[in-house]
Order: sequence, then structure tokens, then C-alpha cells
Amino acid sequence: MRNILAATALIAAAAISTAAYAQQKLSADDAIKAAFAKAPDDWKDRLMPDETMKHCSAFKNNPPAAIAAQIQKAAKASIKYPDDGKFMGDWKKGEAIAQSGYGMRFTDYPPQRASGGNCYACHQLAPKELSYGTIGPSLLNYGKLKGFKEEAVKAVYERIYNSHATLPCSNMPRLGANGVLTIDQIKDVVALLMSPESPVNK
Repeated sequence: MRNILAATALIAAAAISTAAYAQQKLSADDAIKAAFAKAPDDWKDRLMPDETMKHCSAFKNNPPAAIAAQIQKAAKASIKYPDDGKFMGDWKKGEAIAQSGYGMRFTDYPPQRASGGNCYACHQLAPKELSYGTIGPSLLNYGKLKGFKEEAVKAVYERIYNSHATLPCSNMPRLGANGVLTIDQIKDVVALLMSPESPVNK
């Protein structure tokens, strides 16, 4: 009985709080600002959508052709390429980056080490890893399927750097454009996908 009363009180309190919050008629953007009122100054830009996200939200990730082309053009312009002209690094480092979800969270601030890509949260990659998400497509044997071609290697680099260059309003994070991964880290993840020696392709 005591548990039922406690649960009822919690539900009532939540309903009152929700109703009071709704009466303020905050926009989604204002609600996010209010929720992160004590965020560090260098986080504040992250609380507001950039032009790409404004367009994607306005059209529910299905913008008209002209706006999609505008998003794609801006995304392609944002891509920074390796100075050495090489798009593949070390696949072993790439596997560690794909496994790591560290970085860009309040609990990781100030950062103690390099951010990870958290690739397994959305994709199947190496066959030995049994825990992976399915929001993104399986990337098992990706390099094999692409024939390990140079143009495919470059395309993978570009997609990781800024996925909107390939697919406007993609759900994939813009790992390079948003500074989550460095150019060298992106090269390592490209190697994980595209090296014949990588477990992804074995």
C-alpha cells in the first residue's frame, strides 16, 4: 500500500510539473536552453541547430531537391582532406575508435583522452563483435563489396567526415565537420572498413 501511495504521489508530481512546464509555452529550442542553463560557454553553440539541422528538422529529414542540393554542397565544402593525400590509416586503431563511445558528453568534460566514434552503436562491423546497433546498415565485408577501389576509399572518408555530403539529412553524425574525430582518426576508421587485412573484410 505504501508503495502504491508513493508511486501515485510521484505520478501526480510529474503531471503537475509537466503541466506547469507546458503553461510556459516554451519552444523546443528554449526548452533545450533551459535544460542546459549551466552548460559551459564552449558548449552553448551545440544547443542550437545549425542551418543544416534547421532545414532537416523543418522537412522531417526529407527536404525538397533544391534544399537537399544546398545541404550537400555546404557539406562537401566543409570536408578537409589529409595533407598527405592518403585516406587510410591503421585499421587496428580504427577498431578501437569504432568501439569507443568516449567524448563530447558532460561526463567527459574536460576531455581526458581522444573521442571515439562509437560506430558499433549503429553498425555491424567486425564479425567477432556481437553487440552492435542496427540504425545504420551492416558494414560487414564493406571493402570487399566495394572491391577495395580507391574512389570507394575516398567516398568512405568523405562520408565519415560529413555524412550530409553523401546523403542530405543523414542520421549519421558529422564526425569530422563537428570535430568529434581528427583527420588521422577518420583515416584509421576508413582503414577498418577498407583494408583487406581488417577483420571487417576477413
